[in-house]
Amino acid sequence: MIQIKNLSKTFPMKDGAVYALRNINLTIPDGAIYGIIGMSGAGKSTLVRCINLLERPTEGSVVIDGVALESLTPAQLRQRRREITMIFQQFNLLMQRSCLKNICFPMELAGVKKADAEKRARELLEVVGLPDKADAYPAQLSGGQKQRIAIARALATNPKVLLCDEATSALDPTTTHSILTLIKDINKKLGITVVVITHQMSVVEEICSRVAILDGGEVVEEGEVEAIFANPRTPAARRLVAPNGGAAAQELASFAPDDHVVRVTFNGSSTTKPLVAGLAVDTGILVSVLSADTRDLNGRCFGSMLLKLPREIGPAQRAVEYIRGQDGVSVEEVNGL
Repeated sequence: MIQIKNLSKTFPMKDGAVYALRNINLTIPDGAIYGIIGMSGAGKSTLVRCINLLERPTEGSVVIDGVALESLTPAQLRQRRREITMIFQQFNLLMQRSCLKNICFPMELAGVKKADAEKRARELLEVVGLPDKADAYPAQLSGGQKQRIAIARALATNPKVLLCDEATSALDPTTTHSILTLIKDINKKLGITVVVITHQMSVVEEICSRVAILDGGEVVEEGEVEAIFANPRTPAARRLVAPNGGAAAQELASFAPDDHVVRVTFNGSSTTKPLVAGLAVDTGILVSVLSADTRDLNGRCFGSMLLKLPREIGPAQRAVEYIRGQDGVSVEEVNGL
């Protein structure tokens, strides 16, 4: 278990100290895939570097499996870091080494015999799906292949924790999905705790079970991913969950008084029955979708939709009643009803 207790980090400046992190408190269970998300400058990368003490917290503590890392001697901390490995946005492979030698590198530092290290490295090449790339060099690989080699290197010392700092930000969507699938498989098979640092909510929704949202160096919201999607309570969470939310609402002033507009919020309804199509089939009432920002999360729908209903009051009211009768859906009258 990772426990972050009252952690703050300041950087000295000419005009005084600047807070990068302020009073962070998080608990990350063993075996979880835990997301830490925020916009650029929120403090995400500083926080992940504090977890393995690449950055020393100004205040507070990082406790892993009951051991406060800041209490360790330099030698003890080096030993502990073999259990807390990291992958990066830019891969950080050694360009002059082959893929096999890149994976062997942390084992060389740990004093593992060459034959044993190479055997382990070849096993890890199988794990990440690149058994034929042992003698290739990083310059010969695609971005996704480089990240797979970086993951294999991170696994070389049998870590308990894998820190992923924007690990898919430099990859295209298809490659991102394949890397996230690999990380999920590794988490499931090896039981490694994974901490995912990202600014992409799509990464969190695909891979994480819980998430903490950082804004201005503070945790403003934390909880299960589905709960955050269903009911984002803070402006920072709403910006991440529905970055386009409200765009159509800004144009409401252009609607006529008798335009009937409602905002439909999906709080985990089933995706097997489309709402707008169901409304048309079941009632014969047609509506216009003005804007939509929804996501499918494990077969459940989260997000919101702005609908323009018929101008006739009777059909409009029947449409609202129909929507309110659906499980996991709420409706708010915005204009004209």
